[in-house]
Amino acid sequence: MTTQTAPARYHPVHVAVHWLMFLLVVLMLGVGKFVLPGVPADSPQKPAMLQIHAYIGAFITVLLVIRLIVYFTTKRPAPADAGNALLNFAARAVHFLLYVLLIGMAVSGLGMFQQANLPAVFSGAVPYPDFFVYSPRLGHGLISTLLVLLIALHVGAALYHQFIRKDNLLARMWFGKR
Repeated sequence: MTTQTAPARYHPVHVAVHWLMFLLVVLMLGVGKFVLPGVPADSPQKPAMLQIHAYIGAFITVLLVIRLIVYFTTKRPAPADAGNALLNFAARAVHFLLYVLLIGMAVSGLGMFQQANLPAVFSGAVPYPDFFVYSPRLGHGLISTLLVLLIALHVGAALYHQFIRKDNLLARMWFGKR
């Protein structure tokens, strides 16, 4: 009987989806927090920008579903060890919360999409709405702030592992022999 060991890296699909999601989520947070609020509501570009934001958000949601399926159906590396039980717990909590917050962003975004009748906004049939009258907007804004903080913590922890602990943690989430 052979003993199967955990792979050194995540599945290549998981890796590709991770980095694509990272880029898109950071882009969307930047656009949602800094670009869209600065464009006047009566600007003809605002509905088109919102439409792109909504469709990329939907794409991120599809990627999230794919990532979760791959995560639960493929072998993955053993959990990283930060050398401290509290930090190891924090790492598990941050990963879990990242998934929860991304799901929350999708749900609140979909709620605004429906309540604001965004297809009609995109087509120009109705004017650009004040999103703050819709209850999902509060959640979307709060979750986006929490996501920024958790992503910063996640990136900081990865850099800590890579450059302080020098355990080559980033190789786990990159392409190569599994």
